[in-house]
Amino acid sequence: MIKGTSSDKVRDVLKKISLKQRKKVKEITLDMAPTMEKIARFSFPSAKLVTDRFHVQQLAFDAVQELRIKHRWEAIEQESKEIELAKEINRKYVPEILENGDTIKQLLARSRYLLFKSESKWTSSQCIRAELLFERFPDIEHAYNLARELGAIYQSKKGKGVAFTKLAQWYEKVEKAGMKSFNTIAKTIQNHYLTILNYFDNRSTNASAESFNAKIKAFRAQFRGVRNVSFFLFRLSNIYA
Repeated sequence: MIKGTSSDKVRDVLKKISLKQRKKVKEITLDMAPTMEKIARFSFPSAKLVTDRFHVQQLAFDAVQELRIKHRWEAIEQESKEIELAKEINRKYVPEILENGDTIKQLLARSRYLLFKSESKWTSSQCIRAELLFERFPDIEHAYNLARELGAIYQSKKGKGVAFTKLAQWYEKVEKAGMKSFNTIAKTIQNHYLTILNYFDNRSTNASAESFNAKIKAFRAQFRGVRNVSFFLFRLSNIYA
């Protein structure tokens, strides 16, 4: 176990493994952090680097949420102005109530989880909420569709060549959409094009490692930190090994 992600520290530890052994590593999945890429290229010179699909998709979902939050703050500000105006004219403030019982502010707050899921997995109440949300905020619907289309590229069973074409088409759609956050994602994807496309060779992901990492974090959070590292590792090995 190595504290932190300093490139030099990690590389020094990995050097303890012989170069002959490290050259046997053929593929590494990793996120888009430059430090991790530097470590992988230096320590495992024969390995093909694969940008993990879930990190790429997470960027798109984060962009959708960023847009939702932006509109939510605007709705909160608008509500505050209307409340102040109602006070000035000595009237009771009555917010607009939508068909499902939400106010605009509540609609934006309660739409968080449905925007992470595909339409087929929405509950009946989420379907109604999504319809109301997209009707009032078409830019959120557009962003949601772009995020889902990116996910569909990864789910396709086609090969690397088809994926390359579809990513290029998706890139064009993002450019036409003119959304700042998605333009940032498109540039990030462009900078990691080769390692992203490497996914379509063997469809390798580090999902199991991420899942295990989440379990460790949850276990650690129960005790609000760790004082005795050796004992903590002992308990982890007994529970998860």
